[in-house]
Amino acid sequence: MKNARMIRQNNDFAREIAEIIRSELKDPRIGNIVSVLNADTSVDLKYCKVYVSILGSPDEQRETLAGLRNASGFIRKRIAERTNPRRTPEFEFLFDDSIEYGFKMDKLIENVIKHDASGDKNDNE
Repeated sequence: MKNARMIRQNNDFAREIAEIIRSELKDPRIGNIVSVLNADTSVDLKYCKVYVSILGSPDEQRETLAGLRNASGFIRKRIAERTNPRRTPEFEFLFDDSIEYGFKMDKLIENVIKHDASGDKNDNE
């Protein structure tokens, strides 16, 4: 169970990591369209899973994730300097495709609405 302090720290980590990715990372593998969705720190504060959404082709997504994993030590150092936590966790970057999935579902819903609006119905009804 996460307490209020842990939730606040996770939100701080997510916000700061997003800012570091946007403004300080110079790795060419890391594109401009990386969104930090969530950070989830373990109870013992040793590890933190960082969920990111990356727009692009599957190859671009893999490359960007590899770049983020390679930069995790730098990000950890910068987080320690910026937020001064009691213990700075090791960051593990994980791909989260929920935004991409949401776009696909939205498109499918729009297609169904257009299909229904055009008056095409099954003869079996």
